[in-house]
Amino acid sequence: MLLKEYRICMPLTVEEYRIGQLYMISKHSHEQSDRGEGVEVVQNEPFDDPVHGNGQLTEKRVYLNSKLPSWARAVVPKIFYVTEKAWNYYPYTITEYTCSFLPKFSIHIETKYEDNKGCNDNIFDSESSEAKDLEREVCFIDIACDEIPERYYKESEDPKNFKSEKTGRGLLKEGWRDYHQPIMCSYKLVTVKFEVWGLQTRVEQFVHKVVRDILLIGHRQAFAWVDEWYDMTMDEVREFERATQEATNKKIGVFPPAISISDISLPSSTRSAPSSAPSTPLSTDAPEFLSVPKDRPRKKSAPETLTLPDPSQKYPPRSLASMFSPTKPSMPSLPKQE
Repeated sequence: MLLKEYRICMPLTVEEYRIGQLYMISKHSHEQSDRGEGVEVVQNEPFDDPVHGNGQLTEKRVYLNSKLPSWARAVVPKIFYVTEKAWNYYPYTITEYTCSFLPKFSIHIETKYEDNKGCNDNIFDSESSEAKDLEREVCFIDIACDEIPERYYKESEDPKNFKSEKTGRGLLKEGWRDYHQPIMCSYKLVTVKFEVWGLQTRVEQFVHKVVRDILLIGHRQAFAWVDEWYDMTMDEVREFERATQEATNKKIGVFPPAISISDISLPSSTRSAPSSAPSTPLSTDAPEFLSVPKDRPRKKSAPETLTLPDPSQKYPPRSLASMFSPTKPSMPSLPKQE
């Protein structure tokens, strides 16, 4: 398990970013989706937590089948996806990614937002026991000056070149976090688990590289699109979210019932989420229905493993498929017929 804390400053207030975050996620998901690939929204409804209060529960499926190698598509279900669950109690959120094809793989993200420039070193200590017990690396992400994968660079989304007409903010130069007002920080505590012997450290480091690139691009877009969402109310951005999600589902070829985003909070008894964690908890072992029975005889040879790219290289973060795309193995030769 590898734990890192990312801190991403924005030239916004926490209250402003509440709208911008919802707008950015919906628009970004729609842009990155195509026929048979992309993000399907399965559930988006109010949720009540006994500790954090009223929030929003969202479940999505990120379809990745065509991005797998041919040999893998032959052994996995025809429709292959990563499940994303998010509990939004803004300014505190929990997001979890799991994959049925890789039951030992998971990503768990806790996020808090504060109106400062990333100076709170104890922001997660009251929420996560792991944050207290495990050593974590703090990584600052600069939306203006950090390098992004070349294929995702857009001049119109570069904070060094962009200036908002509605807010007058922009043209961020090196060191902007030291003097810009307003300023807020998105604190993200990211836990990556890939419990496969011989590959755990390498894969977890690689996944963190992908996560970092995704966070950098997403926050750059949230600011670059500020003139599109700045005047929106919460009702208006929820309507935009609903319409965009339905369009995205149709774009990838999924036609579920119309998504309903209700303003009526559900009673807490309708969900069984713990007070400070998702209802699908992370654990060191896979769920029982995915676990290998203890009495099953095990082979003495080493299990098949996946060979992934060198985490030190740069890869585009367009989808989570790059986290676990294995190299095609050589086919065994057949014995000659006598």
